[in-house]
Amino acid sequence: MTRRVADRVVGVLAGLSVAGALHAAVNARLLRRPPATPAPVRGPVTVVLPVRDEEDHVAGCLAALLAQQGVGDLRIVVVDDGSTDGTAAIVRAEPDPRVRLVTAEPPPPGWLGKPWACATGVAAAQADGRAGDDAVLVFVDADVRLFPDALAGAVAVLDAHGLDLVSPWPRPLAESATERLVQPLVPWLWATLLPLRLAEHSPRPSLAAAIGQFLVVTGRGYRTAGGHAAVRGEVMEDIALLRAVKRVGGRGGPIDGSRLAACRMYDGWPALRDGYAKSLWASVGGSPVASVAAAAALTAVWVVPPAAALRGSRAGLAGYLAGVAGRAVVAARTGGRAWPDALAHPVSLLVLDSLVARSVAGHRRGTLTWRGRPLAMADG
Repeated sequence: MTRRVADRVVGVLAGLSVAGALHAAVNARLLRRPPATPAPVRGPVTVVLPVRDEEDHVAGCLAALLAQQGVGDLRIVVVDDGSTDGTAAIVRAEPDPRVRLVTAEPPPPGWLGKPWACATGVAAAQADGRAGDDAVLVFVDADVRLFPDALAGAVAVLDAHGLDLVSPWPRPLAESATERLVQPLVPWLWATLLPLRLAEHSPRPSLAAAIGQFLVVTGRGYRTAGGHAAVRGEVMEDIALLRAVKRVGGRGGPIDGSRLAACRMYDGWPALRDGYAKSLWASVGGSPVASVAAAAALTAVWVVPPAAALRGSRAGLAGYLAGVAGRAVVAARTGGRAWPDALAHPVSLLVLDSLVARSVAGHRRGTLTWRGRPLAMADG
């Protein structure tokens, strides 16, 4: 490749980086926010909390759920999904009658663990008459800490905009260096690449972003979409559930959850590495090939220009600065740490590449596991 051609390629890639930063800034303004003072929730709210060996987190999560304000009719179904530690005992010791402990059977053939646990919780709510069309169903992970008006705020967004599912993005808590490099990439990706308003309405599978840490869905939307049975074998069941809702005419997507909840998803590199390995192979349409292609495209746009900038390329410098700016804007909007972390944006993409490679290799070998369970069935 001649120097002139290389400069043109860098210029094009830098232009894409600038366009991505501008799109992220627009999405930062469009991202739906819960009201500062949400109105009380009128109907029943059932929270499904799936747990598997969560003795370090479940008590704090329950305490935050029970402290919710503006929800007069609240029930919490904790689904013990084969825990081998003291998780179930902690839940049983909770005296509040709004908390119910359910023990999940082993997942049937074709089901992954989390979708089965969530479906088990909803079935328990249905048996109590609390999962009808007028209800709101909430799915929360044990490591999430809801702020006092989280449920009322999320339901207010559902009601105000006629949505069927919202995914409030919790404020990310990242402490180790690798967490700070990788965790902000997830909101940055959808803020940079996903047209939020179009995505709310579109049934296209590629126009969907959600996070299973905190999902809020109407009872009608959940039933019409087929519930978790429709996503029983999906390793990324959160995005799959949103896609199922949209396939039947529903609307939804990510909203600002930085004032509603906080979460430290992974504690250090080993947990982060294994957590992303289980799902990155399926991150683009459930296809390892598409996931690798997407990672290569991201590297081209947000790593090649900074590399060229080190050799004196002005276009490369512009591309690097645009990537940093986009990363900082999204971090500020979603409650993350903007500085100095955004300056390492190209390094973050290279770490992501290594995680994608590990995930795809594990998928091809059939060695991926999560919480002691194999994930090979996710192809079904």
